Amino acid sequence: MNAPPATFRDSHAQPSPDPGRSRANAAGGGLHIYVLVDALGWTLVQRSGFLEALLPYRRPLRTILGFSSGAIPTILTGETPARHGHWNLLYLDPDGSPFRWLRRLDFLPAKLFDHRLGRYALTQLGRRWMGLGPSFECCVAPALLPWFNWVEKKHLYQAGSVEGMRTVFDHWSAAGLAHRIYSYREGDDDQLLRAARRDLEQGEVSTQFIYLSQLDHFLHLHRNEPAAIALQLQHYASKLRELHAVAYERDSGLRFLVFSDHGMAPVRSRLDLARAIRDRGWKMPKDYLAVYDSTMVRCWFFNPRAAVDLRNFMGLLNCGRILDDEELRRAGVWFADRRFGELIFLLNPGVMVAQGDFNGAGWNPSGMHGYHPDDPDSDAAVMGNDPEILQLEDIRHLYKRLCEPLRARMVA
Repeated sequence: MNAPPATFRDSHAQPSPDPGRSRANAAGGGLHIYVLVDALGWTLVQRSGFLEALLPYRRPLRTILGFSSGAIPTILTGETPARHGHWNLLYLDPDGSPFRWLRRLDFLPAKLFDHRLGRYALTQLGRRWMGLGPSFECCVAPALLPWFNWVEKKHLYQAGSVEGMRTVFDHWSAAGLAHRIYSYREGDDDQLLRAARRDLEQGEVSTQFIYLSQLDHFLHLHRNEPAAIALQLQHYASKLRELHAVAYERDSGLRFLVFSDHGMAPVRSRLDLARAIRDRGWKMPKDYLAVYDSTMVRCWFFNPRAAVDLRNFMGLLNCGRILDDEELRRAGVWFADRRFGELIFLLNPGVMVAQGDFNGAGWNPSGMHGYHPDDPDSDAAVMGNDPEILQLEDIRHLYKRLCEPLRARMVA
């Protein structure tokens, strides 16, 4: 991870808080605004000077190995995926799979379900009737669904979203904090920011969490277009300045924090690993199972000969490497039951799986995330108006900042 830059005071930053007004707001716990901008990595923040006049305290944050499905629960709980249980979306669970009933239909031809309409029907079935949540997708071949379960069964941006562990939203709700959470369920990014401004003007909340998701999709498509990225970041910066101005008018001592879950690396090459592994001659699910995420292949083995062959095959590939247990432990993504993979093959930064399970034939991105956290393009970013931000090093540390309204309220 890159070292943080020296901090500075910009001539266009907001004026110093009025002491009397700040004390009055502190007595009520103060105003806290948290904005999570998906995929706004440190590389782009540093290059563009994104909001540097408004939020001068800034630095990179180490993300986790994997995708937003693991990174955002890590932010919300302060724990690693190995502790909170959310990592990749699909995990091996043949006994608990909601689709295990499909095994009774394995005598039917695979093409009966494995097409666009069939997968859509299974997706809707999982979302509406099987309790798999709004993010569920029939990503793998329907014939393989009976082997898997889905991690993210609840919308993350609400209390009770991580089973068996309390998130910051649970703590806010239990404390009776006057807060509101804004996410894509309520509209696009601009609509969410307008709603947040309106609530501030009406004085309805003391704490806001705003999840802006659309930059992630934009960067997937335009990662190698600096001019387009600059315009997009200028748009976000303008909207966030407007939000800050309304918040500052209400409380000049507010805490305003903008951060991300990971960065975005430019894609340089694509490899059809599914075809290469299939060409080894082993059959799913008889001999093995494989899930092809954009930047990794996760395998489980039921035939010892297949295990040896595929391990040897992937061990010789120069496009990535097999992660051993010690590295998975250090990354906080080791699971004793191997639910997320008996073998995990991680691609090198800039290389991605062609025709993966989570992207269709027409998906041809120029940017991708989910690489090793050591890659500079993987770094998340944090920026704000509080020098204590410079003490943060890891996205897990954001949890402590998100708990700040609770501490402020106790002091008040």
